[in-house]
Amino acid sequence: MAQQRWWWCLFVITSSIIAGVYGGEVTYDGRSLIINGERKILFSGSIHYPRSTPDMWPSIISKAKQGGLDVIQTYVFWNLHEPQPDQYDFSGRSDIVRFLKEIHSQGLFVSLRIGPFIESEWNYGGLPIWLRDVPGIVFRSNNDPFKFYMQKFTTKIVNMMKSERLFASQGGPIILSQIENEYQNIEKAFVEDGRPYVHWASQMAVSQHTGVPWMMCAQDNAPDPMINTCNGRQCGETFVGPNSPSKPAMWTENWTTRYQVFGGDIRSRVRTAEDIAYHTALFIAKKNGSFINYYMYHGGTNFGRTGSAFTPPSYYDLAPLDEYGQINQPKWGHLKELHAAVKLGSQPLLSGKQSLLKLGRKQDAYIFRRKHECIAFLVNSNRKKTMRVTFNNLPFHLPPLSISILPDCKTVAFNTATVNSQHSTRSFLPIIKLDSAKRWEQFKETIPIFDETSLRSNTLLDQLNTTKDASDYLWYTFSFEQGGSSDSRAHLSVDSLGHVVHAYVNGLLVGSAHGTKITNTILTTTISLNRGLNNISILSVMVGLPDSGPYLERRFSGLRRVRIVGKQLVQDFTNHSWGNQVGLVGEKLKVYRDEKSQGVQWNAFNSPQPLSWYKTKFDAPEGSGPVVLNLGSMGKGEAWINGQSIGRYWISFLSPFGNSTQTWYNVPRSFLKSKDNQLVLVDEESGNPLGISIDTVSITKVCGHVSDIHPPFVVSWRGQNKTISDFDKHQHGRRPKFHLRCPSKKRISQILFASYGTPKGNCKNFSIGRCHLPSSKAIVEKACIGKWKCTVPQSNKLFKPDPCSGVSKSLLVQARCD
Repeated sequence: MAQQRWWWCLFVITSSIIAGVYGGEVTYDGRSLIINGERKILFSGSIHYPRSTPDMWPSIISKAKQGGLDVIQTYVFWNLHEPQPDQYDFSGRSDIVRFLKEIHSQGLFVSLRIGPFIESEWNYGGLPIWLRDVPGIVFRSNNDPFKFYMQKFTTKIVNMMKSERLFASQGGPIILSQIENEYQNIEKAFVEDGRPYVHWASQMAVSQHTGVPWMMCAQDNAPDPMINTCNGRQCGETFVGPNSPSKPAMWTENWTTRYQVFGGDIRSRVRTAEDIAYHTALFIAKKNGSFINYYMYHGGTNFGRTGSAFTPPSYYDLAPLDEYGQINQPKWGHLKELHAAVKLGSQPLLSGKQSLLKLGRKQDAYIFRRKHECIAFLVNSNRKKTMRVTFNNLPFHLPPLSISILPDCKTVAFNTATVNSQHSTRSFLPIIKLDSAKRWEQFKETIPIFDETSLRSNTLLDQLNTTKDASDYLWYTFSFEQGGSSDSRAHLSVDSLGHVVHAYVNGLLVGSAHGTKITNTILTTTISLNRGLNNISILSVMVGLPDSGPYLERRFSGLRRVRIVGKQLVQDFTNHSWGNQVGLVGEKLKVYRDEKSQGVQWNAFNSPQPLSWYKTKFDAPEGSGPVVLNLGSMGKGEAWINGQSIGRYWISFLSPFGNSTQTWYNVPRSFLKSKDNQLVLVDEESGNPLGISIDTVSITKVCGHVSDIHPPFVVSWRGQNKTISDFDKHQHGRRPKFHLRCPSKKRISQILFASYGTPKGNCKNFSIGRCHLPSSKAIVEKACIGKWKCTVPQSNKLFKPDPCSGVSKSLLVQARCD
């Protein structure tokens, strides 16, 4: 009977998923969101429509649903949709309506974070650059000009959603909206204009009459009826809770990794599946959490110049779905199992009474009971020791820093530290090498001098006010007479609030320098001056705009001070006669477009030169898998495929470990033609295009590890029906099973490693242990070779003779997929 009850519970869950979601009344109380009168525990994932392509959306959303998500959360990108006042764009990757309708068609809800300030490592936090030119404006404060434009855009988006009947109150998928974003971080900076702005934003949002609740993330003092929510990695520990007993506990950003910056430490990006699962389960158990959103579930790509300062194109690549939309194991699978285990106890979770039972010094049981239903979370917060506890008169072993979920308060359905999902290894395979000089054409950018510029000033101009972010580049030029002998040696000193500077003296590159995410740019270099007239040209480069902080409208960028220091004299040219040029000649002439560039003389490739453009053509790789551009031989610049920018690259800015932050750059299949794709790059340094290749990305290795010490909870799909298998062998008399699965259209071609016994390590680093059955590999090969998936019972009946009687054993296998 107990087993039938488990099957029935999971059948109900599965049936509701298959049936899809239907709109209706959405309210909330102190326990959860209530949709059509039904309480919901909701797992959500952030997927941003402009960070992928429309042809990718169905697959990404489908994989999110298969991973156990109920909701897709997205920001609305103001500067993308309104690049100029009253000029709107909702086409292509900006087609938010199409994106939301795709979510709805797949039976999922939507959490819409309108903002319209979003941060999100997006250029200028999503604010349009033209807002800077509005007289008297102060962003995100009790400022009438800003409030006017913010309300105008918010109303535009709300009315668009209403016209498409996308709010749940109209039968659509949107169950929740957000106004503002993490405003509490800067509220004090605005003194008396901060708190009134919060109240105004709340009232303005509610007055839109969407029929669904609104929230303010990371805003502890969010006014009623706004729901205050938590952002961070450990909201089960850090969240102070809802600011009213009538509001549910919600987690808007459960960071699945950390976003990367150019030159950043790759280690700071890593967050394990175990850690995410632990803190998610803790938030549910300890804080009564009923809405958890993973930020990001799929990060995608910052195409073009959309990334904020020092942010590379690849965004949250280590999320459950990687940059290309492929499943990232074990993160995706481990969280899927967590979702299924929690949903099995959703009724007592949402309607039952919570209690806390101390099981030890650092061990607790959070119990939720409703009549005869019960779910328990057994928490071991000890980071080093496995602890044996007794609960419900049953013994349980809790691994270090873990939570065991017991949907019936008896059976361990899931443990956050026991990863039974397979691990996958991603490979980049060169398909086309662009290593022939005959393939390439070259165009050398012109270095402007003072006399050739038309934009003049008597001081150093602010870069952003001058370029209006139409380009990353602004030239600063001046000329002066040098007395004395020729070839006089001196030092050029440049202080900049830009991100990179390249200095030219009389047309020759004399030095470059760059800052970091937290430091300014300072260049000091030795130069040789001619007797008589000297032309100094300094290229200031921005790598995205800031995306956070107060008073963004006041931020300065570009050169701040320029001096030439000689033996006898220090000359300060800061307040001098300057000539400026916005952007590069190649940008102005749009040499990256498919049609032949007007006014540009392309030449045969000669040799890598600083500040040069390169052009070639290639055919698309066969198949449908992800395509990337390997730019490991280049320096810094931007790349275009068939006129569409795939983003900035910066290979030469190395991490503390000496590697490039990003080497492979995403080229969506929708950007490509079957033949004659045009690749154009501009490189500020002396990158060598002959080292570029067109690569494909695939999952080539899969690895699984199962142990009879901590048997797995496995949710397997049979068509559209889920079944539970492999419960704790001591309580259900079953042995754990080992599962391997290759990506679609691939087969298991080789068993690279297999050990039944006590293998050392895990799927990242493994070796044979003291106890090992020599025939392990042959047994797994018989069961798996030639199949796209296989299941192997971890049993002495199959793996015999027993290599070490009386010892708890594991099975660890790595296989190749082709």
